[in-house]
Amino acid sequence: MQWKSALKEFKNYLRLERGLAENSIKAYLRDLDKVARHFEAEELGPLQMNLFRLEKCLRELQEFGISARSQARLISSLKAFYKYLILEDYLSENPAELLEGPKLEQKLPEYLEEEEIAAMIDSIDRSKPEGMRNVAIFETLYACGLRVSELVGLRLSDLFFKEELIRVVGKGNKERLVPINSLARKMINIYREEVRIHLPIKKGSEDILFLNRRGAALSRAMIFNLVKDAAASAGIRKNISPHTFRHSFATHLVKHGADLRAVQEMLGHESITTTEIYTHLSQQQLRDTILKYHPRAQ
Repeated sequence: MQWKSALKEFKNYLRLERGLAENSIKAYLRDLDKVARHFEAEELGPLQMNLFRLEKCLRELQEFGISARSQARLISSLKAFYKYLILEDYLSENPAELLEGPKLEQKLPEYLEEEEIAAMIDSIDRSKPEGMRNVAIFETLYACGLRVSELVGLRLSDLFFKEELIRVVGKGNKERLVPINSLARKMINIYREEVRIHLPIKKGSEDILFLNRRGAALSRAMIFNLVKDAAASAGIRKNISPHTFRHSFATHLVKHGADLRAVQEMLGHESITTTEIYTHLSQQQLRDTILKYHPRAQ
């Protein structure tokens, strides 16, 4: 078996059987392509691997300067790839099973203070049709903690405003119901009734909630640009993206005492350990506040 054919089969497995998003599939294949190129030069296929060869490959890639975080992700991709080969009876043992990744420092995500989110939304010019749409987009991102892919894929048929819920299709096509507050619902309704209704909607986009002025679904890149522009208008110098709204949503909920399991459900995290980073953010803020304001710390 050659690397090219093995990776093609793995790609189909990730898409059809695991239902992963295209961006996740691309990330897996990008990592595995590094390993494939390394061993193709030595004329070794994926079924000829052992722990020693894989460790040697990782050391050499490390010497070329790939970061510890990239190494950890690469090892995760290798383990998933070889689990698939075992599942398909190409192998009986997983040569990547005992690979050990580098210890990573826990990187706390950037987030916005509540006042900064308000400043960004207030900076939007609501006199323009796209202004009301953008307000509705930002309110939805912050109210529901959505990933950018979940936002651009949000449909009219996903809105259950009587129940104060929206249906979100997340990673792996997994659906979850997320509460949506009254302000976000109000802004979405204004956008629908005063802006969206006047758009020349393209075929296939009839059920998509947020549209561009040509009546088609928005791209991920456009949402990134909207966030960057609003941050600049509000004078915010942090390096932020649409995902920053998701981090802010979770951080503010934990800060105000929300149950971590509830936050996990709303974010669509498979593991509670992924959500636990927001407790660290809350603790860090608590520590900074105490050190700043406690009279004995002056």
